[in-house]
Amino acid sequence: MFIQTETTPNPEVLKFLPGREVLVEGAREFRTAEEGEASPLAKALFDLGDVTRVFFGPDFLTVTKGEAAQWPHLKAPILAAIMDHFTSGRPLLLDAEPGGGHDEDGVYDEEASQIVAEIKELLDTRIRPAVAQDGGDIVFSRFEPQTGVVWLHMRGACSGCPSSSATLKAGVENMLKHYVPEVTRVEQTLG
Repeated sequence: MFIQTETTPNPEVLKFLPGREVLVEGAREFRTAEEGEASPLAKALFDLGDVTRVFFGPDFLTVTKGEAAQWPHLKAPILAAIMDHFTSGRPLLLDAEPGGGHDEDGVYDEEASQIVAEIKELLDTRIRPAVAQDGGDIVFSRFEPQTGVVWLHMRGACSGCPSSSATLKAGVENMLKHYVPEVTRVEQTLG
């Protein structure tokens, strides 16, 4: 098994490509070791000690290191944990929680529902594939019809990335405002 690695715009995050499907559907993020208990692979990565976040995408995973950790010292143990997991035959997830793309659907009137559908379509077809190349994900959180504000949640390499606010404002906000005129602003959901 050959695992490729790629840097991401976030210097604290490294992208790992095991050359096989990682997550069948959606994406899944583990922000703490406790959350990581739901996945044997995430647990093994958190058990290394210097891992602060794990994100699974369709054919990649990203690992966020602590500020004091150095990639040259952490990369080999991460590669070993990934290889051990995929050769063991253990399941990726122990629970059945879906890793889907959309967090809070909310209840919208007919007009707002159409706007939300357009926003989600753009996210799924144009925006999420682009940020996945950098090891991240952006998911819909909510839309405020009265103000036109779209709230998005950034995950994986995008979470905590120094350039994420620029990506959100210059890229995502401009695209959404262009294609969905009801959108006035994009904000990031924290947490």
